[in-house]
Amino acid sequence: QLQLVESGGGLVQPGGSLRLSCQASGFLFSSQDMTWVRRAPGKGLEWVATITFDRKNTYYTDSVKGRFTISRDNLRRQLFLQMNNLTPEDTAIYYCAPGDDNDYRFFNDWGQGTQVTVSS
Repeated sequence: QLQLVESGGGLVQPGGSLRLSCQASGFLFSSQDMTWVRRAPGKGLEWVATITFDRKNTYYTDSVKGRFTISRDNLRRQLFLQMNNLTPEDTAIYYCAPGDDNDYRFFNDWGQGTQVTVSS
């Protein structure tokens, strides 16, 4: 059974950093592109970043380029999101999902997510 467990969120001041983790199980992690998405208060899901299965390519939404870095450890079945220079606009619940920037729209087995709050 597919399972995704996100962690690493918290309360941080503007300009601060956080590193999110996603522990995956129940599917062939090493053969799947992986994606981070987020849901800000009162808004829908927003694609944040994708990394290909082989780690060769990464993709980011414009608002996080240069600040966020997606990475993965296929041996440990883990996905990461290093977030630097955070702003209040990054406040959201963050989720990981298998697939690319379009696949997540059809994904249903969401984990609990991890809350990121950027506030002074």
